[in-house]
Amino acid sequence: MADDAGNRSPALLALEDGSIYRGVGFGAVADQAGELVFNTAITGYQEILTDPSYRGQIVMMTAPEIGNVGVNAEDFESAHPFCAGFVVRNLSPRVSNWRAEGDLGAFMAKYGVAGIAGIDTRAITRRLRIGGAQRAIVTRQVDDPAAAVARARQHPSLDGRDLVKEVTSAKPYAWNEGLWQTPGTERNDMPVRHRVVAYDFGIKRGILRRLRHAGCSVSVVPAQTPANVLLGERPDGIFLSNGPGDPAAVDYAVTAAAELCQTGKPIFGICLGHQILGLALGGKTYKLKFGHHGANHPVMDLTTRKVEITSQNHGFAVDVDSLAGKAVLTHINLNDRTVEGMRHDRLPIFSVQYHPEASPGPNDPSYLFDRFVKLMDEAKR
Repeated sequence: MADDAGNRSPALLALEDGSIYRGVGFGAVADQAGELVFNTAITGYQEILTDPSYRGQIVMMTAPEIGNVGVNAEDFESAHPFCAGFVVRNLSPRVSNWRAEGDLGAFMAKYGVAGIAGIDTRAITRRLRIGGAQRAIVTRQVDDPAAAVARARQHPSLDGRDLVKEVTSAKPYAWNEGLWQTPGTERNDMPVRHRVVAYDFGIKRGILRRLRHAGCSVSVVPAQTPANVLLGERPDGIFLSNGPGDPAAVDYAVTAAAELCQTGKPIFGICLGHQILGLALGGKTYKLKFGHHGANHPVMDLTTRKVEITSQNHGFAVDVDSLAGKAVLTHINLNDRTVEGMRHDRLPIFSVQYHPEASPGPNDPSYLFDRFVKLMDEAKR
């Protein structure tokens, strides 16, 4: 397997608070700035790197060793990586997985993602938990740390930024791929019985695979598609996808969602789609101190009182008080009691803040796709 050993050289990670961490650069030889966040998942780094929701962010993994399972063509969540940089403690020198087709460093070099290894990620995680998410830069220019800090401070914050425009598809497309299966086994997707039109705010392929697996014919439309154009597709259900940035900045999506809520058609939102739906229903959103990023976040379903372990990636949340009289709270985060799910009290509309498609992450919440299908079944009666 090819690697990026020739690209290794001293590098540093500079934070806006003046902190400097020195390590070894890998991946692309480039300087990249963004908001630094930590992700607590142990596996799934390829899905994380290719998740459009990470646009504008430098991702730091808290697991001590990353890279040991390599990368492959089947686990992409989009066409290419979208994150601004990648930070790890130990970069595995060896790839050992039967599905691997290459190594992490070469993958990042190919797609222009700068990385840094060999630094104390636990210390940085503690700093972010105490002080909150910070702007940062990964750079190979190691002789002037003060200049690196200044460049990190000059980088724009995620507050008020519409990053959806940078990740959405340029034109509509159809999706017909189901869940990954072991080679040689028959496809086990449900027969198609509903037509779903999905807004692409930065949609993950894992979500599209789950919708198809549940028995949906899926069409994907760009984020700025007006509500009347989407309804011209005659959908049985409407899906609002995940995506990056500040939901309040995506005003065109909020407007479209508000119009679609008046149609009575089943609507399902995930992550940014959940936040956009909250705004469309008259609620408010706010930025979290350091966000939720990982595959081990406990969430309680308030209807059943069951606890799900979930995959999450968001820096903003819906204000629970702003939902009063507008939506019913259905799920809460057991770490910080923030909103993780809601539903309309009369209409077939619901959403969750976390990622039930499990790419990466547990399959505990996969039932939500069946719930969406059930709502469409009931709407046809």
